[in-house]
Formats: sequence, structure tokens, C-alpha cells
Amino acid sequence: MSTEHVDGHVDVLIIGAGLSGIGAAAQLRAHLPGKSVAVLESREASGGTWDLFRYPGIRSDSDMFTFGYKWRPWPSDRSLAEGHMILDYLRTVAKEYAVDELIRYQHKVTAAAWDSASKTWSVTAETPEGETTLTAGFLWNCSGYYDYDQGHQPEFPGLADYEGTFVHPQHWPEDLDYAGKKVVVIGSGATAVTLVPAMALGDDGTTVEHITMLQRTPTYILSRPARDPLARALAGTLGRLPGIVPFKGARTKAGFDAVRWANIMTLVGSYQLSRRAPAAIKKLVRDNNLKQLTARPGGKGFTPEEAAAIVDEHFTPPYAPWDQRLCVVPDGDFFRAMREGRAGVVTDRIKTFTAKGIELESGETLEADIVVSATGLSIKLFGGIDFSVDGVPTPLNETMSYKALMLSGIPNFAYTIGYTNASWTLKADLVSDWVVRLLAHMDEKGYAEVVVNRDPTVGERPFMDLASGYIQRALDRMPKQGDRAPWRLKQNYLTDLRVLAGDLVDEAVSFR
Repeated sequence: MSTEHVDGHVDVLIIGAGLSGIGAAAQLRAHLPGKSVAVLESREASGGTWDLFRYPGIRSDSDMFTFGYKWRPWPSDRSLAEGHMILDYLRTVAKEYAVDELIRYQHKVTAAAWDSASKTWSVTAETPEGETTLTAGFLWNCSGYYDYDQGHQPEFPGLADYEGTFVHPQHWPEDLDYAGKKVVVIGSGATAVTLVPAMALGDDGTTVEHITMLQRTPTYILSRPARDPLARALAGTLGRLPGIVPFKGARTKAGFDAVRWANIMTLVGSYQLSRRAPAAIKKLVRDNNLKQLTARPGGKGFTPEEAAAIVDEHFTPPYAPWDQRLCVVPDGDFFRAMREGRAGVVTDRIKTFTAKGIELESGETLEADIVVSATGLSIKLFGGIDFSVDGVPTPLNETMSYKALMLSGIPNFAYTIGYTNASWTLKADLVSDWVVRLLAHMDEKGYAEVVVNRDPTVGERPFMDLASGYIQRALDRMPKQGDRAPWRLKQNYLTDLRVLAGDLVDEAVSFR
């Protein structure tokens, strides 16, 4: 399979060499070997999120049996895996499928222009040598939805007066020494609940004096085993890390499928239950939190009364489960840090920074040698690319999403954005399957162009149905979602699997 034609034109141009882009390119390699493919990556290395973030303890918050590709089994019983393990897995897959040969690094795509006459995309990218233009028959954006250059950073009063170290997890200093220091982590999302135990319970002995998670609003936090119980039971058929090797034999594949489907059904079932019977999930999470905080026999911790007071104040959000993303912690490490007195939680609002820490609206002051602003992501959908069709600019917020993988009025274009309520890769795999089928269908019928045409009778809905702040801040810049299929997917893997495996052609799709 050639990486490009003689004139530099490729059949499929993929943007992004992270989990989605590597998976997309691997599936094109496997199923459409006659197509030329190139992958543009803005950074100097592959791996996307898993190469970018370097803060202590970075790990998945989805189980690896669904976060790994369905066609390349995750070879470990480690369910919530560390970042370096995930990066190793991705780069191993890229090497196995020769995707690493297709990647052009330090190519930051800024614009993509479709020309109907030539049925071609002209894609402009910034490189260290200057601006360059590539052409392609089909454009597949796999760059995700957040800004890799800058995270979300609120304006904190008095920050200029603070004499300590202030960092954002997206730009973690390699030489940051936090041993024996007082640390405050602002935020209560996945990054915060990862940082707190990693800095408080460091396996290498590098631990803080004390760390405090400062939150405005509580988050649902649930403990689950770091190693999947079913995978451990089937360890003889699964293989292990380190040293990722391909699975061999039917027993291995059967074992992986069993664990994967057990996790899928747990994900789908718990989410559906949380939407239909939120009180039941609230009770499950509350009971889990109480169990985690209460002192073990002969160990440290809180009395049942103390644990109940802590849960009521700091772990009982005012919203229903999955209105925002629920945080999962492996083996209750976050709660263990609290039981051992190494970590604490404060629910309050910042009044101002001071020279030595943070003054809260309640009047309390938190002393801090280091403040970590785990305040979330900044949305930059599709890398902020400027799209145009036949010379006419096409703002994303004027388009409507079709099956959560194409946009109305933009020909020969697909995108991969994973689930927000389940494992990202469950959706990414579905998109890869669908796009491969689409391209094969176009080849079979001799089509050069495909476009979806917006139905004016379809009502508009938000592109992402999640109340998280980082999503809400960017909704006005995003495409719309429809109020019914095929302009709306249910964000349910079992339903989406059936829909996306169905007919490629419907009244919204036009081929030329």
C-alpha cells in the first residue's frame, strides 16, 4: 500500500495521530489496502492525549477492554491503566499496521477547502519549513474536540500576588518537585481525582506533605477494581503487559470478547439506569463512598458518622448522575489518601489568592506551596480548522451532524468523536467500520463524492448532550444535532451498533 500518489495526492487524509487517527488508519490498511493514506499530526509525536499529558498518575477512566480497539485486544487484566501503558499499546498498534510510516509530524492543519469540480480537498498545514498544501479525495478528522495548546484557565483574583508555584496539568513541568510540599488542586473532575492520590500516595516515595482538592461543586466518584475481576479469572487466555504481543488462538479471543462484552453491558446498563432511576445510582455511589471512607479494622479512616458527613458535604452533587461525567478511581485510591490523612476535600469558592495560598469566601485560608489548576479543557473542535466548500466558508455551527460522524453540506468528510458517557473507543470503532464501508461502497459504484443534505424539518439539539462546563462554554461554536435519527444518535453503544451497521444509503445521503 503506497502512502501517497506520485503527485502528493492521497485517497484519504487523516488529521490526528492519537487513538482515533491510529485506529482509522489501521482499519484502512487492513480493509482497503489499495487506497493511499496519509496522517497529519500537529505535534512531534504520536499518541495524542496519552503523549501530551504528563502529570502524575495519568490513567484511563474507562476500562481498557472497551477503551482499546475491538480488533486489537488489550493484553492485560489491568482495567484502569496508566498513561504509559496506553501509549505503548497505541504505538505498538501503529507499528503492527505500519501506520507509523504514514504519519507526517509537525503538520498543523489550519484550513480545508473542497472543490466540487475536481472532487478534491485542498488542505493547508503549517510546518517548521512553512505553509504547505496537500490534496485528498476524502478527509477524515480524528483530532478530537479539545485544544492541545491551552487548557481552560479561569481568571483568579489576586493570582499575581501568589508567591508559590502555579501549574495547569496540561503543561506539567518535568522538574516540578512536590515532595513534602503543601498542594491545592482546584477542580473535581477526572484530572483532579487522579492527581490527588498520585501525589499523596506516590509509589516512588515522592509524596506531598498534604494535598487538598478544592471544588466549587461535588462530583460523583465511584471506586472500581484496577484489575478486572473477570479478566483475572481468565488470565490464562488473556496475556499480560508489559511486552504487548498479539493474541493467538481462539481461546484468547473468546476470553477477551467475554471481558469486553461484560464491560460494555455494565457501561450501557449503568448509564441507562442512571437516566431512568437516578436515585438508585445515587444510592449505589453513596454506599460505595461510605464504604471507602470508613475505617478498616486496625486501619485508619473515619467513623460511619464522620464518613456520612463527609459524603453529604463533599460527594453529593446537586445534579443527577451522568448529567456530568462520573469519575472512576481504581481500588479507591482517592479515598485511601483521605483515610490516611494525606488528602482532604474542601467545597467552597475562591475569594482571592494571597502570597501564601488561597482565601476562600467562607473566610478559611488554604496554605499552598503549589497550586494545580485542574480546571478542565478548552474546546477546539476539529483543531479549529477553517472549512470551505467551493470557495464559500462553512462555519461548523451552521452545520448539522449526521449519525454523529458526518456534517451536512460538507462533502467527502467524516469525523471521529467518541462517547462522553462511555468509552471513547467504542464509538471510534463504530465510525471506522462505517467509513470503511462507505469508501468501499463508493469504489464499487464508481462514486467520487458523497454529501449529506440537511432536512429543514429536523429540529435542533446541542451537539453534545452533557452539562459539563467545558462543553457548555463551547456549544455556540459547535455543529447542531438533530431531534431524530439519522441526525441524532442515542449515545448508546448497543443501539448505535445496530444503526451504523445498517444501510449506508438513506434519503439524506447523495452520491455523485
